[in-house]
Amino acid sequence: MIFFIYQFLFSIIVLFSPFIIIFRILKNKEDKYRFKEKFCFISKKRGTGKLIWFHGSSVGEILSAIPIIKRYDNDKSISRILITSSTLSSSKILEKIKFKKTIHQFYPIDHILFSKKFLDHWKPDIAIFLESEIWPSMFRSIKKRGVHLILLNARITKKSFNRWSIIKKFSQSTFSLIDKAYSQNTETNYFLKKLKVKKITSIGNLKFIEHDSFETNQADKKLFSQFRKYKTFVAASTHNTEELFAAKTHILLKKKIKNIITIIIPRHINRIDQIISQINELGLNAISRRSNKKKLDNIDIYLVDTFGESKKFYKFATTVFLGGSIIKRGGQNPLEPARFGAKILHGPNIDNFRDVYKYLDQLKISSSINSPQQCANSIIFKKNMKKVKKMKYLGTTILKKTLNELDKSIHNEI
Repeated sequence: MIFFIYQFLFSIIVLFSPFIIIFRILKNKEDKYRFKEKFCFISKKRGTGKLIWFHGSSVGEILSAIPIIKRYDNDKSISRILITSSTLSSSKILEKIKFKKTIHQFYPIDHILFSKKFLDHWKPDIAIFLESEIWPSMFRSIKKRGVHLILLNARITKKSFNRWSIIKKFSQSTFSLIDKAYSQNTETNYFLKKLKVKKITSIGNLKFIEHDSFETNQADKKLFSQFRKYKTFVAASTHNTEELFAAKTHILLKKKIKNIITIIIPRHINRIDQIISQINELGLNAISRRSNKKKLDNIDIYLVDTFGESKKFYKFATTVFLGGSIIKRGGQNPLEPARFGAKILHGPNIDNFRDVYKYLDQLKISSSINSPQQCANSIIFKKNMKKVKKMKYLGTTILKKTLNELDKSIHNEI
């Protein structure tokens, strides 16, 4: 009965979705050519042979799986790798990674008709969903075809568990379709058991795995050589109001340091005009990456309004503030800048990465801040590379364990 209601609600969403899609295209949140893939107008051919399928919601989930996907991209026994995701930003980042046989499609709306059409076309040999991507219609369709279903880097928070518990029987019937779950932490283990997942193994968080999938071109090298002449502070994955938080921090820093540039990397680059306007109102000079300004003279704020380039700036960053943490969004992943030896600053709201921050706190490379003044006082201009080796070793261990486990399923050893 609940599944019928679920399908009815998604049928209504499908009816109104053209208006939603048009609105999102106008806001630069949707691909104006490829949005049809979400309605199962598939744009790529499957080909023959074994196909493995990875699905993650957005940038963070997809990037965490890239080292694993690249390994299987070089596996001769696998003919095709399909990656699906839901966001424009994730598709843009994947365009920059060189794969041999890996392709991307947008994930279809979770209606039973779309799920059936999607699986009829792609016929995956194994389906690997990332983190908290639980889709009842697709899961049912996958199991009807006898396809092995894995939840990789599984993450269930108390908040999401409480939501699933409202419809307990429906939730348990959905989660029980998962053949095996590989969890990030002990909290997730507990919740998965309550939700009737039969096989659960703890490996660790994939986000600890290091990966380097992007290249720096000659023009970038000239630009970054200029940045090295300045003191820099980076505010990354910022949400609305957090850009102003970083700008106010810059004003405080500028009172003591004349050659300071603050680099802001917004989570949603479609807001760039609004951000520039807000920063200008503070009397600061802001430019965007896409403006292609060659010189950094008289610049206060440098805004990165391009996809997938955070790592280029982390390479020379000494202190990075991670957004989504001053506002109540649960924080963003701090591991990438930490791997380059940067000190990590964050606000009080870090529920999405509490385990990760606990580890960084143990290494004494992260600090919680609440105000621009606290932020300015906590910024350092020297990298700490001593702790990076420990993170690298942990990531390498998690990667090996994950590949050993997945090999058993992908190569039919279970």
